[in-house]
Amino acid sequence: MLTRKIELLVGLFILSGLMAFLVLVFNVANVEVKPGQSHYTLYAKFTNIGGLKVRSPVKVGGVVVGRVTNISLDPQELVAVVELAMDKQYDQFPETSSLSILTSGLLGEQFLGLTPGFIMDDIGMLKDGDKIEDTHSALVLEDLIGQFLYSVKSKDN
Repeated sequence: MLTRKIELLVGLFILSGLMAFLVLVFNVANVEVKPGQSHYTLYAKFTNIGGLKVRSPVKVGGVVVGRVTNISLDPQELVAVVELAMDKQYDQFPETSSLSILTSGLLGEQFLGLTPGFIMDDIGMLKDGDKIEDTHSALVLEDLIGQFLYSVKSKDN
């Protein structure tokens, strides 16, 4: 009887260790397990996404309001289409909002910066499936250096 009790305690200990490991993995991966639909989807097109990746944050004033869920190429326009999962508690962005690809620091990770637009009577709010028209592509450091070197070279001639 005593060995069965010890076996049961060891089993509970291992099970609690596995649960703690799963919680740690979900927190490190920034995965939230919530029942129901807690987000709405927006789309944006960019000519150059630089190093933007799936799961990159969408921030407004430094606050994370969504994540990039998919990046694909539009086969007709040949531009990148970025799909965003926006948290439903932040559903008050007007259709005139703009989206920019920004970098954390000089060489940090890239994220999307959402700038809320102006509100007028005939302008609605962004809702599920809408597309953000005003987008600003990533600044690629190599392109800027190349432009600088080209401008310096052209002044010498």
